[in-house]
Amino acid sequence: MGLRIGPKYKIARRLEEKIFSKTQTTKFAISGSEKSGKQGGRKKTVSEYGRQLLEKQKAKYTYGVNERQFSNYVKEVRGLKNINTSSEMFRLLESRLDNIVFRLGLANSRLLSRQMVSHGHILVNGRRVTVPSARVRIGDKISVRVQSQQKGMFASLAERLKTYTTPNWLIFDDKSMAGEVKGSPEYGGNESNLNFASILEFYSRV
Repeated sequence: MGLRIGPKYKIARRLEEKIFSKTQTTKFAISGSEKSGKQGGRKKTVSEYGRQLLEKQKAKYTYGVNERQFSNYVKEVRGLKNINTSSEMFRLLESRLDNIVFRLGLANSRLLSRQMVSHGHILVNGRRVTVPSARVRIGDKISVRVQSQQKGMFASLAERLKTYTTPNWLIFDDKSMAGEVKGSPEYGGNESNLNFASILEFYSRV
């Protein structure tokens, strides 16, 4: 009996990227191998436009943003002068509150981090913020609401953080469940395998 592959597996397999936490597993690797075997290991030839579209889809699924939000980020970047547009696009996406919560290690997926924010478990500079797309800036302090720290989603946090490395532009203290944004993420580092130049080129066509 073959493996039952859910929609997230199918999306990740089509985009050839492990963009969901569920797809970072042996099951995903096996399902990908089975598919390749059925097709004789052959790949379709993809046009430049097709590659750009795939990159855009990867970015949207990675950060969990819809088309309207994503296109607004593109418009904002294009309206700026004397900047590296790829780096700025990456910085805008990384500065979302739901992404910061994920990068701090408070959640093992951006989906869960969005739920944490939406349900009021996260504070920014001591104030509850329930908008996942809220922009976080250097110097902002992110913490888990005291009343939420004993909830199930945070119960195994200390154990999980033992094997997690916080990005060097963030700091986090697991005892107080609080962190701070110390700098800006650097595009092209370990935190991004997305080609934002290709993505911006896609939007110049439409």
